[in-house]
Amino acid sequence: MQVLQPQQTMAKHGKSFYWASIFLGPQLADRAARLYQFCRFVDDLADGDLPDRQESLVDIRARLARTKISAGPEIEDFIELAKEADIPLHAAEELLDGMLSDQKPAAFLDERALLRYCHAVAGTVGLMMCRVLNCEHSRADQFAIDLGVAMQLTNIARDVLEDAKMGRRYLPEAWINLDAAMLANPNKEQREAGIIAIQKLLDLAERYYQSAMLGIQLLPLRSRLSITIALRVYRQIGIKLQHNHMAWWQGRTVVGKTSKLWLSFKSLFDLIPVRVPDHRHQLHRHLQGLSGVDAS
Repeated sequence: MQVLQPQQTMAKHGKSFYWASIFLGPQLADRAARLYQFCRFVDDLADGDLPDRQESLVDIRARLARTKISAGPEIEDFIELAKEADIPLHAAEELLDGMLSDQKPAAFLDERALLRYCHAVAGTVGLMMCRVLNCEHSRADQFAIDLGVAMQLTNIARDVLEDAKMGRRYLPEAWINLDAAMLANPNKEQREAGIIAIQKLLDLAERYYQSAMLGIQLLPLRSRLSITIALRVYRQIGIKLQHNHMAWWQGRTVVGKTSKLWLSFKSLFDLIPVRVPDHRHQLHRHLQGLSGVDAS
């Protein structure tokens, strides 16, 4: 099997992120791709069908905690990247905790459980990306978490059917009284219930996108453009899903090349400097005690 280089991995599996990374320049784009490759590797492992995948995830987490001597090349390269960019390994450990939680059937009870999961598997990635992009503002961490959470909420909205077929239901039970089997093969009434829950999901994501957009001003200029493009393109998935009347049972919603070009052009106007307000602590009320979350 051919081993893909980081840029190839991102181009193949993360088209929206690859498009945004083009605007970073070679050095930062390479670092971003290396982070993506690590995240993709553990995500694929968590979602795969290997019988020892849970044990492998535990071993990777142990390696991140420096209790193992060696691991696979993807992990060793990430550890080297973490040294180069001063990435907090506790954020990566929490990412692994999120992947380990996916080894059990996902069935969240409420919004709190949903958001804490989103922080584990994506808010942590926002924290790590801040270091990759040489951001020097400590305040940026809170907004980076928000972008990761928003993107993961969008992922969940996009993948309701796909996840249900894997026995997972990320929509909180407090919002919808359907299990994964029902979502995988919904009748008309169940489709309507799903539409309502997904709209709540997208409304919640929008609050985090709005916060993240403010915090992007704290990034270096070139990184600012790339992350703004990534935000706009990813948010467009939810917007398009809404335009399609939330027909989640028809499968994944994707953003085409023409839309990406238009959204990239619009992102230029987001570079106009504005004052960044204090972060809204209310957004993190369910995330206290997690990596990077301001406890004040």
